[in-house]
Amino acid sequence: MIDYLAHSEVFAIALTFVVYFLSQKLYKQYPVFFLTPVLVTIVAIIALLKITGISYDAYNKGGNYIGFMLKPAVVALGVPLYLQLQEIKKQKWAILFSQLAGCIIGILSVVVLAKFFGASRSTIVSLVPKSVTTPIAMEISSTIGGIPSLTAGVVLTVGLLGSILGIRFLKLIRIKDHAAIGISMGTAAHGLGTARAAEESQLHGAFGGLGMILSGIITALLSPWIIGVLGNWL
Repeated sequence: MIDYLAHSEVFAIALTFVVYFLSQKLYKQYPVFFLTPVLVTIVAIIALLKITGISYDAYNKGGNYIGFMLKPAVVALGVPLYLQLQEIKKQKWAILFSQLAGCIIGILSVVVLAKFFGASRSTIVSLVPKSVTTPIAMEISSTIGGIPSLTAGVVLTVGLLGSILGIRFLKLIRIKDHAAIGISMGTAAHGLGTARAAEESQLHGAFGGLGMILSGIITALLSPWIIGVLGNWL
């Protein structure tokens, strides 16, 4: 039976959906940060694969279909953006300049910190697109000489931490504006941050999607230039 399930793409997809659905139910019942659905789902699936002896490669045959569905899901972010288009237009310059400043500070801060702690050049470069959604981050990493697999792991970690702590931190420092919260979450924690912002309201989610999109574009454009300027220092 285990051998059959190990090679069943339908089982991998069903397992992921069922575990995530149950994780959401658990989080609604006990809304504490370490029970956030994405984190619980990752831990639960790893545990199940270890217990059953099913390899990750076998599981990922079905997981690839879920990965494929991420692309139209990202495109679907255009719907809430369109619905909030007038609100976005009113703040377009504030949004653009804050995004530009945020991306530059995000890149420079991680480079300086990694260098301070003695990281190698390839590791430092791999951390540069840490706040960009995974497919774009891996392409940026590959382009500027990083390690795409390392970048993917860092992006996931950053997204998880952002989705768990981001809203709490922003409320702690008394940030109440829906646009500011949404854009901050999308910029700092990409898709996971955007999903968490959308739990607050449709407006939060729309600005989260905008932050994620602009962060990806600006980081892709600026990363090679910034790494080139810092080349000798790295």
